[in-house]
Amino acid sequence: MHPAAEHSPLGKSSEYIATYTPSLLFPIPRTAKWAELGLTAETLPYKGVDFWNCFELSWLLPSGKPVVAIGEFSIAADSPNIIESKSFKLYLNSLNQTMFADTASLEATLAKDLSAAAGKPVGVRVRSLKEVEAEGVVALPGVCIDDLDISVSNYEHPRAELLRCNESLIIEESVHSHLLKSNCPVTSQPDWGSVAVEYRGAALDHASLLEYIVSFRQHSDFHEQCVERIFLDLQRLLKPEKLTVYARYVRRGGLDINPYRSTEDVQLPNHRLVRQ
Repeated sequence: MHPAAEHSPLGKSSEYIATYTPSLLFPIPRTAKWAELGLTAETLPYKGVDFWNCFELSWLLPSGKPVVAIGEFSIAADSPNIIESKSFKLYLNSLNQTMFADTASLEATLAKDLSAAAGKPVGVRVRSLKEVEAEGVVALPGVCIDDLDISVSNYEHPRAELLRCNESLIIEESVHSHLLKSNCPVTSQPDWGSVAVEYRGAALDHASLLEYIVSFRQHSDFHEQCVERIFLDLQRLLKPEKLTVYARYVRRGGLDINPYRSTEDVQLPNHRLVRQ
C-alpha cells in the first residue's frame, strides 16, 4: 500500500457533505510509486495524461434548480500528485447543494481546487448529457488479442519475463485487450479495464502480451501505476521508435480513470468504450 493512502478516505466510513468543501480532496504523491519503477520526476520516459470522467456531477443554479452534467478532468502524468479517487468523489458530491452563477464559474472552481491538489494545472470540461450522448462509444484501435489460446497459471504479480518479441522484424501496429484487471491497493476491490498498445518496434508476440496482461489479475496497484508498468516493460523489450500504452477503466463510484502514457507528444482522445 502507498503510505499516504493509509490516511485517505479509502476503505473508511465517510460522511457525505453536500455543500462545497475543497478540503475533502486528498492528494497522494507519485514519487513513491515512481521509485518502485526506478523512476524520478526528472527521468520519466513518457508523456501523458490521466483522464477522469465524472458521471455524478450536479450543482444548483441561482434559482435553486439543480443541474446534472458530465465532468471531464485531465491530470498531467508528471503532476506531483494523483488525487485519491474516493476523496475526489466526496469533493464532487460536496457541490450537490452548492450554487454557481453559471457553468463557467463551476469550471473555474473545479480547475482551481483540482490543480491545487494535483500540484499542476488540471484541465476541466463540464459537458451536457446531450453532447456526450451524441459521441456514443468507440472501439479500441487495431487487433483484439483476447481470443488467443493461452495457458495461464500466474495471477498475483505482473511478469515481464512472459513478454516475447521478434527482434529481427520491425513493425508498426496497434493491439488491445479487454482482459485487464487489477485490485485497489487499499480496499482490494477489483478494477476492470481495457488496455491498448500502439508501437513501432520489434514485433511483439501477441500471445505473450495476453499472458502478461492476465498476470495483473490479482496485482494490487493504482490504475496509473499499472499502465506505467506496462509501458516500461514493453519499452525495455521492444526498444521501440515510438510507444503508446493506455487503459480505459470501468467506472466505480461514478468515476472512471483512464491513464495514457506515450513517447509521443500527441493529442490523446477521451472516447468512451462500451463498458464505460
